[in-house]
Amino acid sequence: MFKKILIANRGEIACRVIKSAQKMGIKTVAVYSDADANALHVKMADEAVHIGPPPANQSYIVIDKIMDAIRQTGAEAVHPGYGFLSENMKFAEALEKEGVVFVGPPSPAIEAMGDKITSKKIAQEAGVSTVPGYMGLIADADEAVKISNQIGYPVMIKASAGGGGKGMRIAWNEQEAREGFESSKNEAANSFGDDRIFIEKFVTQPRHIEIQVLADKHGNCVYLHERECSIQRRNQKVIEEAPSPFLDEATRKAMGEQACALAKAVGYSSAGTVEFIVDGSKNFYFLEMNTRLQVEHPVTELITGVDLVEQMIRVAGGEPLPFKQEDLKINGWAIESRLYAEDPYRNFLPSIGRLIKYRPPVEGPTSRGGIVRNDTGVFEGGEISMYYDPMIAKLCTWAPTRAEAIEEMRLALDTFEVEGIGHNLPFVGAVMDHDRFIKGDITTAFIAEEYPDGFQGVQLNEEVLRDVAAAAAAMNRVSEIRQSRISGTLGNHERHVGNEWVVSLQGKEYALHIDADRDGSTVTFKDGGKKRVSSDWTPGKSLAVLDVAGEPLVLKVGLLPMGFRIRVRGADLKVHVRTPRQHELAVLMPEKLPPDTSKFLLCPMPGLVVKISVEEGQEVQEGQALATVEAMKMENILRAERRGVVKKINAAAGASLKVDDVIMEFE
Repeated sequence: MFKKILIANRGEIACRVIKSAQKMGIKTVAVYSDADANALHVKMADEAVHIGPPPANQSYIVIDKIMDAIRQTGAEAVHPGYGFLSENMKFAEALEKEGVVFVGPPSPAIEAMGDKITSKKIAQEAGVSTVPGYMGLIADADEAVKISNQIGYPVMIKASAGGGGKGMRIAWNEQEAREGFESSKNEAANSFGDDRIFIEKFVTQPRHIEIQVLADKHGNCVYLHERECSIQRRNQKVIEEAPSPFLDEATRKAMGEQACALAKAVGYSSAGTVEFIVDGSKNFYFLEMNTRLQVEHPVTELITGVDLVEQMIRVAGGEPLPFKQEDLKINGWAIESRLYAEDPYRNFLPSIGRLIKYRPPVEGPTSRGGIVRNDTGVFEGGEISMYYDPMIAKLCTWAPTRAEAIEEMRLALDTFEVEGIGHNLPFVGAVMDHDRFIKGDITTAFIAEEYPDGFQGVQLNEEVLRDVAAAAAAMNRVSEIRQSRISGTLGNHERHVGNEWVVSLQGKEYALHIDADRDGSTVTFKDGGKKRVSSDWTPGKSLAVLDVAGEPLVLKVGLLPMGFRIRVRGADLKVHVRTPRQHELAVLMPEKLPPDTSKFLLCPMPGLVVKISVEEGQEVQEGQALATVEAMKMENILRAERRGVVKKINAAAGASLKVDDVIMEFE
């Protein structure tokens, strides 16, 4: 077995590989850019080598710099993680020439399957059903429009060397085909150094289900069942689970056997994933094969007990697989929520900055019989950079059943504290409570269909609101008693804390009475309903773990005048707890309205202006492209919300902007 492995990657996947290598007694080498000098993967590794400036095309994807790091440290093998050089045939060839083992498939398999056009042709020859499309190279936007018209809208425009949602657009008409081709081509060139584009039919109402395969160098190949990855935004996976709530055993077996047949057809070894689109009748169509470890691999590990990274290393070292297909059973259910540095209240646009607070839930077995796992590459006080992918952690839960795994995820998300950046924890929390997700009635259009106007927060149901109201009343009592004791030590007598309160939240008001004893509080609502509340929360703690009416409730808590800011189940609440007289006076106070910004185009996230599409004095129509801003390797087209005339343009291509910087003004 290898004595030293270099990880040619960064962030959470580098940390993940280091953990398995350390478990196997293998020394590890990290590489890092200027932006990652203090990164977690650098601290975890036994050695670390600096490889250049922050942009990936000047550091992490420069083959010569990685090769220099290998020579400096004497690493015997390289694990590429995912993204960057993980599916780069030239990198695999450079390692082979150097006599260094690539922890991945042979370079011919990378060439065959890493190119989406070639892989589809091979899949067709192997008898795998594929989605209709144009597999040839496309010269320009005019040809892209012509081909799209021939296939029939909607179409999917994809980068041949793409992955992770980069270089991918859905077009529903000629204008979107033209714009999508240009944006996909630019993103592909910037992210992968390969701007080839192909177009295929977009299957409506599809599910994205993928098969994990693992093959050794001795002709053995197994499939480790499937992952459901249909909860996507901008073709970027957000929530994954294993197994799929949709597949039956016969379909699972057919997909698995086809995936293995394809892997064997290209002489594949190592871990890989064959992705399929599955329609409502369980017909499945080959999409692509990812010749690397997938982001969502932890859910497969949780239901099979197989450490995929360890197996990749052992296969690279020449060992045969230690199990056969019949040994791989499905045990329980696992769910993964990707934590992105994206602000859901700003249409999921990237957010950068310092992690003022980063406190994930406790990993390991839970009191309810489940498991919590968090794969991360950041730490409290660290910086989220604009140069790399916005994903900063993968929160996973396991339980014997899907319903129990969802409940474990709800509690884990409510326990996860992140401050300092915009993040999507509220959104994934909302999905866990969504009726369609709970039923397993999901497609890749789930987010677009259920949140067509973006995410505006969650309106909690009546029962949860009453739970939060009771909890807030109990916490308020604890806070009031502390204040009365402090004021009592300064004055002549202790201030009396009353039992009658009015709790206001999300437009609802609950008049209630609270009776406390040594073990907790009994909250009685005006309609006679009662809830028993117990907790060890004390003022100043940002996390309240309570038991309300016999059920666990976890709240993120911040102080407000006469109440709390409470975040729970995807909702961000201002909860006011007032005496009846204070409540009477509060309803008379006028509401402060936000400033009017309707005549400005504001930059919605920190980023670089790629293009200004209009001129001063130009009349624009609703939906017209105004500017393109790039952040975290993704291009974002900013469009006019209504008809108007451009009065002034304040930014030019190449400008670096902050959130809410004014790009242009309208008359």
